[in-house]
Amino acid sequence: MARVREFDTEAAVAQAMNLFWTRGFEATSVRDLTEHLGIGQGSLYAAFGSKEGLYRAALAHYRDTLATAALADLRAGGDVRAVIRTMLVERIRIAVMHGGRGCLLVNAAAERLPHDGPTQRAIRDALDISADALAEVLRAAAGRGEIADRHDPRTLAAFLVTFLNGLLVSAKVTPDVTTLAPLVEVALGALD
Repeated sequence: MARVREFDTEAAVAQAMNLFWTRGFEATSVRDLTEHLGIGQGSLYAAFGSKEGLYRAALAHYRDTLATAALADLRAGGDVRAVIRTMLVERIRIAVMHGGRGCLLVNAAAERLPHDGPTQRAIRDALDISADALAEVLRAAAGRGEIADRHDPRTLAAFLVTFLNGLLVSAKVTPDVTTLAPLVEVALGALD
């Protein structure tokens, strides 16, 4: 008779996400994970297949929680510049928390790419979702005359996502919101 899983996999993924976010994939051992999650190695493998499987679940959890919250704020409406400014500064704030651990997706890209195809697809999908949502907001704002229409909304969205990723790397080097936030104003100049 198969044993019933005795732990909350969603909670385990959330805890693993924080551990991977703080330490990175390579520096986090299976033993670290089992101790941190309070589960046995067999349970980890039964639930996720491997350390890599748990890592991909953690990346998906990050995308589905933090990234989705940012997109919800974007879609809520309001002055597009103010909404984008708030979203970017909030991402900086999250990145500098806990000693400047940055962004899990950016960290994963720096650590695991180009040699880890599944991680690359997960990151690309998350960035595409963000750029698509941002392009939709920018297209609507241009239609209302809130921003200039000199740039293709998809290209402008890709620029802002790329800018944010660079900013999140900078947040690891200089984990200070007051130093990084003024850079957002420069990027918002692209909307003129």
